Amino acid sequence: MPEGPEIRRAADRVHRQIAGRRLDDAWFAFPDLAEQAASLIGREVIAVDSWGKALLTRFDDDRVLYSHNQLYGVWKLHAADREPDTNRSLRVRLVAQGRAASLFSASDVSLWDGERLGDHPFLSRLGPDLLTHGVTMEQARARLLEARFRRRGLGGLLLDQSLFAGIGNYLRSEILFFAGLHYKVRPMDLDEAALERLVRRILELTRQAYDQAGVTNRPEWAAAERRSGASRRRWRFAVFEREGLPCHACGTAIKRVMVASRRFYLCPFCQPAG
Repeated sequence: MPEGPEIRRAADRVHRQIAGRRLDDAWFAFPDLAEQAASLIGREVIAVDSWGKALLTRFDDDRVLYSHNQLYGVWKLHAADREPDTNRSLRVRLVAQGRAASLFSASDVSLWDGERLGDHPFLSRLGPDLLTHGVTMEQARARLLEARFRRRGLGGLLLDQSLFAGIGNYLRSEILFFAGLHYKVRPMDLDEAALERLVRRILELTRQAYDQAGVTNRPEWAAAERRSGASRRRWRFAVFEREGLPCHACGTAIKRVMVASRRFYLCPFCQPAG
């Protein structure tokens, strides 16, 4: 499933397609939204951004279209007079000055007043988005040390979207590897140097995954893998999905375990348990 960086990149693509333009047409497959479609015609799309795995399309009357792709949803961008090549079911279409953004296969879509967006049943449970909300080192550190988070093992905690929105399975493995931390370690167990290292890796690797389309590996390690003929699936990560392969840093075989019912990858030498 896509993680925060992938959803933000999708939001950026939709933003480039229709932001700064007024809608010529709006269409929804959902009856309650279909009744409101006409009220969106003529409205300008101010911005399209993301919060965790939700995409938010913002209009100039302060309304916000919430959509969550879940497992199968996908936005397709196309000319308004040309249908995209897909067998998926159309759920939403927004048309502005000859450009169209069409959402297929998603089922979680709703229209909100901007001032009430915090009441959304999904968004209200999320922590800040690491790419959208400008989270600083100091804010991230303080959040990790909050009473509700500080006593929890990092392997499970980093998947909790109420901590930070957008971290998923590959990011947590990569973050903890580059921070040199075991998945059982808790924020309260860390000294200042380790805590700063963790916070820095959380912010830097999330940004790198966004900037480089999901690549979290070090450039020199990725380049060496490519020279050996490795596939992108293998060279894009430092540890994730590399079970049994040698650690780039020390040569120890990467190990796969289950943490919080999800697969987790680590180097036993670089990330000792104690």
